[in-house]
Amino acid sequence: MCIFAGRTEIVNMSNWYDKYLSIYGKPFSEVPQEIIDGTRERLAALQSDQPLASIVVIGYNEETHLQACLWAISEIHCKYPVEIIGVDNDSKDRTAEIYEKSGIPYYTEYQHSCGYARRCGLQHSRGKFYFDVDSDTIYPPKYYEIMLDHLMKPGVSCASATWTYFPDANHSKLGLKLFTLCRDVFLWVQHFKRPELSVRGLVFAYNADFGRQEEYRVDIIRGEDGSMALSLKKYGKIVFVRDSRCRAITGYGTIGNQSMWQSFLQHVKIQGKGISRIFFKKEHYEDSEDNLVKP
Repeated sequence: MCIFAGRTEIVNMSNWYDKYLSIYGKPFSEVPQEIIDGTRERLAALQSDQPLASIVVIGYNEETHLQACLWAISEIHCKYPVEIIGVDNDSKDRTAEIYEKSGIPYYTEYQHSCGYARRCGLQHSRGKFYFDVDSDTIYPPKYYEIMLDHLMKPGVSCASATWTYFPDANHSKLGLKLFTLCRDVFLWVQHFKRPELSVRGLVFAYNADFGRQEEYRVDIIRGEDGSMALSLKKYGKIVFVRDSRCRAITGYGTIGNQSMWQSFLQHVKIQGKGISRIFFKKEHYEDSEDNLVKP
């Protein structure tokens, strides 16, 4: 059986995320009202006046993904008190309306970039721990609890988990598994000496008390999360969480129309340059000109 989400044909595999994918990629007008209402009620029940952690959902023109992300968050299993807030990066579609109808507090950041959006979320968060959440990504129910278990251990400043892509008719199941396995092994090996390079924003969480002392970089186009992780190393270690219950699932935005094989070869080519770097620690990185925000 297959279900269609937007222009992508998603294969129903009876996984934890299947019901969320039933609306992933669809315009907000096609989302059943009972899903919208149920999400709002459950999110309200989760909100704490004294949150240990802040779950911060950023979005820019994510009308077709945000509701699925919030639906999944509304059904999390977490023994710790949390708050859920949103940041709309001045979207032009119905993203702000979805935040509004979800009932969660949200803020508008008019300067466009993940760095600005995440910084806005950090400035408005109240929790001791901060979760980066991308609105095109769906997180498993135990994700936040397990990540917090790691973050609260002595000597830990931040944590990064793993992720995969949802299965669809355009990418082979075998190719997806092999790509994910190879990438996870590489990130795991890399994290021993260069843990900041294994951090990805969609699965990143950290001690917000430390983060507020460092702030996000907004002068770079990409890599704001890795830069934050690098800054946090002075406060404690970066944990790479490989628990399968923490594996998020996301769309193919970073791959585009490439096959998994093409994407794998591209990654090998990029990472193969200076591969020896993963065996040596580094505390400072030079910015490349093409990654700097032009005035």
